[in-house]
Amino acid sequence: MILSRRNFIKVCLTTAGVMAFGGWIFRNFRLGSSAVDNSSIKSGATSVPQRGDVYRPRYLELAKSGELERRERELWKKMERCSLCPRMCGTNRMAGRKGICSADNTFKVASHGPHFGEERPLVGQNGSGTIFFSNCNLLCVSCLNWQINHLGEGRQVTSAQLADMMLTLQRRGCHNINLVTPSHIVPHAVTALRLAIDKGLNIPLLYNCSGYESLEVIQLLDGIVDIYMPDFKYQDSKLAARFSQGAPDYVRHTSAAIKEMHRQVGTLSQVNGVAHRGLLIRHLVLPENLAATDVFARWVVSELGADTHVNIMSQYRPIFRAQEYPPLDRRLISGEFEQAMRWAREAGLRNFH
Repeated sequence: MILSRRNFIKVCLTTAGVMAFGGWIFRNFRLGSSAVDNSSIKSGATSVPQRGDVYRPRYLELAKSGELERRERELWKKMERCSLCPRMCGTNRMAGRKGICSADNTFKVASHGPHFGEERPLVGQNGSGTIFFSNCNLLCVSCLNWQINHLGEGRQVTSAQLADMMLTLQRRGCHNINLVTPSHIVPHAVTALRLAIDKGLNIPLLYNCSGYESLEVIQLLDGIVDIYMPDFKYQDSKLAARFSQGAPDYVRHTSAAIKEMHRQVGTLSQVNGVAHRGLLIRHLVLPENLAATDVFARWVVSELGADTHVNIMSQYRPIFRAQEYPPLDRRLISGEFEQAMRWAREAGLRNFH
């Protein structure tokens, strides 16, 4: 069964509740993965040999040279007058104040576990090791996970605990560490990565975001992130300003960030059907072509190349505050998604689904 993100989160939270109540070790996660030996996290962790033999993440060399720790310090400094995302709110989050994202110098995780509802190259046989962070820097009116991104539901954790989550997911055989909505907590994530590397982490790191990213921050992630999976939601700045908490510069920042991501990791590369490096863009088709899928497809071919991997998604539904923003108050009607796929073919995209 393929789970939606929302249902996946519900499954994880339900599972966590059962474990807390009964003290059980849930050996067979409902999507199928091996039990976690927490003692191995403390003493070090190893990945499934076939993954380590095929691809060695570049972050290992950065950690060995000390460059990873230098980048980590630069990212933490950005929180003193927060400039982690294009909103540049300037809040001193290090002093405990909250930015537009509603996050201070701490962070929360909504759920984590093997995820089988992501794109096929990320899932493989054992799932994508997904960690959903609470809060968000974009705040869309039709947010699928609004309880997490807008309301901040989740539990506060430390970077050390996040490192243990990464190692747990590796022990369960996941093919990657999938950081979902990490833009506002990049320093915490990089600190956790460094701690996890010291204990044996060696699988690809996936940066799964809204696309609304600081170019400077993405440049600091060069060699740290193996797979980028950004959204490209809009091609019209006025719509971005209306639907995403006043972000009229969304198109400019997202296009620049995605081009930098592509420069770093290139076209999606796979071994035995499992991605280990590269770029995969998500684009959600909206009613009345509000997402300008035709413009988006031509941009991808022109700026990144026809071989760029793109997931053109049909699952839009009106939730959260979408009813207040027609035509976002309805699902796609017959023919709208088919037209979007025709635009992708006509633009010359070769790796889209």
